[in-house]
Amino acid sequence: MKAVILGAGCGHRLGRNVPKPMVMLRENVTILDLQLKNLEEIIHINDVVVVVGFLKQIIERRYPELTYVYNDDYAITNTATSLLIGLQEIRNEDVLWLNGDLVFDPKVLTPLADTVRHNLVWVTTGTVGEEEVKYSLDSKGRIEEISKSVKSSLGEAVGINFIKNSDLNVFKSCLEECSDRDYFERAIELAISKGISFWPANIHEHFCVEIDFEDDLQKARDFVQGVSNI
Repeated sequence: MKAVILGAGCGHRLGRNVPKPMVMLRENVTILDLQLKNLEEIIHINDVVVVVGFLKQIIERRYPELTYVYNDDYAITNTATSLLIGLQEIRNEDVLWLNGDLVFDPKVLTPLADTVRHNLVWVTTGTVGEEEVKYSLDSKGRIEEISKSVKSSLGEAVGINFIKNSDLNVFKSCLEECSDRDYFERAIELAISKGISFWPANIHEHFCVEIDFEDDLQKARDFVQGVSNI
């Protein structure tokens, strides 16, 4: 299995002049530090690919051991483009991908501890804000819709996803169909329309927050204060 971390964006809403994976959660502990610590429970560091763009040298200097790919058009493209770039050199592998601004409990990755039979979208349940990515399920319990505009949503799609190698090529083609401004969730919807199934991995009881605003960052910092092994 490979893991792709999407860390190319500018993070204008948070207002820090660093890539969001480099935002400090506590002294000398970044968002990316915590993500890598969590990923090391299920994957070797050599199998982690980071998509960088904005001030990429800051990430590269701190983590010279990581594998990098580059979205040079980060200022005018969105996560569908970054993910396609991240997947280009991956063949015949299952892939976990996640947004580079997520802070989460390691238990969030428990669905990957054993053999995974399905493509997965990590979700929570409950009311979510207008700007969050939402989802709905079909009658069989599979993801039906996933976007910011889902009307009758069940909760939030948090930005962690998994695809089996058998569906990877079709998914790449769906990313290629996306526009520069599309989020990668658009490719998930296109893949669903082509017959590929994604199932929800509900992590509602575990901590997971996307760092968009100061309030999000404070929640993450409060959580990290209780994490002793990083």
